[in-house]
Amino acid sequence: MINLPEPSQAPKSQATLDREAAWELLCEWTQTENLRKHALAVEAAMRYYARKFGEDENLWAITGLLHDMDYERYPTAEDHPFRGVEALRELGYPEEILEAILGHADYSGVPRESLMAKTLYAVDELSGFVIAVALVRPTKKLADVDVRAVKKKFKEKSFAKGCNREDIIRGAEELGIDLDEHIANVIAALQEVSDQLGL
Repeated sequence: MINLPEPSQAPKSQATLDREAAWELLCEWTQTENLRKHALAVEAAMRYYARKFGEDENLWAITGLLHDMDYERYPTAEDHPFRGVEALRELGYPEEILEAILGHADYSGVPRESLMAKTLYAVDELSGFVIAVALVRPTKKLADVDVRAVKKKFKEKSFAKGCNREDIIRGAEELGIDLDEHIANVIAALQEVSDQLGL
């Protein structure tokens, strides 16, 4: 594991939580359109849940947007998400964002203690899975995805093999939300940004 600077070594000034600046940062680190779309999807799901829980929508959304910012450059477990967190810490991003990003990788050793961290973990894999379901609909539209369609594909082991179903189930459990309700929430969140996602 990479040695990360201790929180006390973080810059004194906090980064302004500006969505446009966060998007520019993501685009600087991530060139692949699909990875950018995944970031937008997770951002939307985080924003949705922040509203639902009465939390800071901007803080949660930026956490979702930046959670995989280093994945294209550093796709290995040795580097991701540690490299991105190092860069965000140098830029003065709040520790709660960094902890949530570290916590979304089970292998990081950082426990998911905050509601924001648990939510990021819960929506990450599921957002990708919902998009995969949309892409195999005849219309390729999120408007035509419902809980039933997601649950049906969930049982097909050959479908979206890269999506970890155990993580999706564990994420809903950690949030204390019924899996069907959680799926419905993520579908609704992604439908809100369907134009941005091209779905």
